[in-house]
Amino acid sequence: MNIPHYISLNEVRTALKQVWGYDDFRPPQGEIINSLLSQKDALVIMPTGGGKSICFQLPALLKTGLTLVVSPLVALMENQVEELKQKNQKAALLHSQLSSFQRRATLQALEKQQLRLLYLSPENLLSPPVWERLCNPELKINGIILDEAHCLVQWGDTFRPAYQRLGAVRPGLLKSKPAGTKISIAAFTATADPSAQQIISTVLKLQQPDSFKLNPYRANLQPIVRIAWTPKGRKQQLLKFIQKHQNQAGLIYVRTRKDSEELAAWLTEIGYKTASYHAGLGATERRAVEANWLGGKIPFVVCTCAFGMGINKADVRWIIHFHAPHLLSEYVQEIGRAGRDGKPAEALTLISEPTGFLDGEDKQRQQFFEQQMLKQQQKAQMLVKKLPKQGEVTSVIKQFPDGATALSLLHSSGQLQWIDPFNYQILNKSGNGLNKQMQGGKQMREYLHTKKCRWQFLLATFGFGKEAENWRCGHCDNCRK
Repeated sequence: MNIPHYISLNEVRTALKQVWGYDDFRPPQGEIINSLLSQKDALVIMPTGGGKSICFQLPALLKTGLTLVVSPLVALMENQVEELKQKNQKAALLHSQLSSFQRRATLQALEKQQLRLLYLSPENLLSPPVWERLCNPELKINGIILDEAHCLVQWGDTFRPAYQRLGAVRPGLLKSKPAGTKISIAAFTATADPSAQQIISTVLKLQQPDSFKLNPYRANLQPIVRIAWTPKGRKQQLLKFIQKHQNQAGLIYVRTRKDSEELAAWLTEIGYKTASYHAGLGATERRAVEANWLGGKIPFVVCTCAFGMGINKADVRWIIHFHAPHLLSEYVQEIGRAGRDGKPAEALTLISEPTGFLDGEDKQRQQFFEQQMLKQQQKAQMLVKKLPKQGEVTSVIKQFPDGATALSLLHSSGQLQWIDPFNYQILNKSGNGLNKQMQGGKQMREYLHTKKCRWQFLLATFGFGKEAENWRCGHCDNCRK
């Protein structure tokens, strides 16, 4: 491993030992850290629990200057920053739920250049008070990290339109910095198929990125898909599975906040210690649920996709998808919470019978999701005729309630370019087809109904086709039949 001359390999290993207590890296952590220390762009795909955060935190702490970590969830930021602060590292965060006092303190630390790592959401990064300070010519910014980069693909078109503007951030910052300044960009995720990798690289405008790709296979993780013939049958299967794993740590994933609250209430009513967790809870409530689960006070949580990213618990023995996710990338992320200690873990997904006659919930959920996507795309195409050819995002949002989503969808379909993070130009060309999430929904359905080895299907889908040839894991439900 060739570490640039200004930071020796010895210094890197010493910092690893001092801050994290590890003697050496796991492959390919050393190579990734070397790449980031050399200020190269990078695309990193490593399985959940593979030690991604050390790969960008360590280079940031070793350098003079600031590294921005763009992160999708408040809980994820809070967990990583809390861990760094406990290790006496110069890290802070900015998100919408901070008090004005906390926000002011972080902005002052940013102005005084007291931070090495600043965690923030795409929306906060592009807010005027933050952007203004980041554009200070004297503030040295070494790099931008996009953590959980698959969220750009999953949420960037509609739910979180600010993601589509991130490609304009580096050139926008460089305009205000001294000539010759270099800012690198690295994207980290556990799940990105070849199409998602292309979208991430294109949207972020990665420049000849170093690429690190490890396949998602986990030999200790056993995926199982079972049909629940009726809504009552689904609950019965859930109870049977929980009873089989009594006193073991687990997670139950559902799709909506309402599902999370209702299922947790029902399980509590029949005597189980559990809690609901979703993005609508306040920071204090979320922290309490996390602490109770991590500390073993409650064995499992009924949660939406908001739970799990960045929360480390090694001994999770099971995951249930009470409702299947819409996308395979979500599925792999969520089952990856289990078995981080290397011991066997089960991941059960419950699905309705294929016709939907006895239980139409799954079909209805999928149809609703697809209809929402189509509606949003149709609205965006109608708005094209009304939007100015060149404009500024804030004024468009003021004038059109769906303006931000429309701009994001137009950018995603190649009909719009961002001049800078706040100003756009509509291009005279037609869009490039269906939303990636619509295609992703089809992939998920194929996985749930495949007769092949489930790990073989996942490896092939995520771009490891050669490795997947003649693959048979021997421990998924299909292999064991």
